Amino acid sequence: MQTTLSIATDAFAYGMVLFIISIGLSLTMGLMRVVNLAHGAFAMIGGYIASYITRDLGWGYVPAILLGVAGTIIIAAPFERLLFRRIYGKPELLQVLMTIGITFCVIGVTNYFFGPTLKTIPLPDILTRPVDIGFRTIAAHRLFVMACGVGVAAALWFLIEKTGFGIKLRAAVDNAAMTDALGVRTPVVYAIAFAVAVGLAAFGGIIGAEFLPVEPYYALRYMVLFLVVVSVGGAGSILGTLVACLALGAVDTVGRYLMPDFGNFFFYAAVIAIVFAFPRGFFGRAQ
Repeated sequence: MQTTLSIATDAFAYGMVLFIISIGLSLTMGLMRVVNLAHGAFAMIGGYIASYITRDLGWGYVPAILLGVAGTIIIAAPFERLLFRRIYGKPELLQVLMTIGITFCVIGVTNYFFGPTLKTIPLPDILTRPVDIGFRTIAAHRLFVMACGVGVAAALWFLIEKTGFGIKLRAAVDNAAMTDALGVRTPVVYAIAFAVAVGLAAFGGIIGAEFLPVEPYYALRYMVLFLVVVSVGGAGSILGTLVACLALGAVDTVGRYLMPDFGNFFFYAAVIAIVFAFPRGFFGRAQ
């Protein structure tokens, strides 16, 4: 029982990291209808900014998170204004080609200026202390990640389902021309939604650096992982993405605990089985 609870705890923490990063991609694909393969690049940028702030400037972890998220959004804003707006509503192949091109450009620039080395984000003492949760001790950072994942899920659901902005965004996706005719500035709505998605990617890249290390090829290394999560959960579904992250995180963690030599075999075997049973994902809808 103790081993089972330990696996469940680690799986939940890992799943929350996947959720925080992947939910932004789910929103862009499901609500904005953009296949953004550069999503992982923005998570990587957030991690690099946070690493520089903590290691080189010596500032704290909280400023690193805040400035990392804000800096990534500022860097991403010109991409949205000059590039992404040109592919809204365009064929998916064109979206894939452009966003994968952005990914390779970001990787090249990162390698040139920062080198091919792993970047760490030092944690404050309060997050490195072990916490006794009854059946085992766990690093406070993992509890922090779990709490962040739950908070992001609740806040995002409220934003999309219960606010005027969420209504405008869903309306713009369903019928942009009619939404414009009603006086809604759809480019602004899309820009804000893009900023939210990028900010979540950066936030997940920073607090999840202990699980998914930040390095120059981060965007390519985990691109398939993020796409798999969105496909299994159903693009645009917050609940679906959350369930997919917890389910796949559990499968991956159990496999690594019990049969580490198999690597990612169980993870991708579970993906094949789930997609076979649920072609649109757990909570996906027909487009």
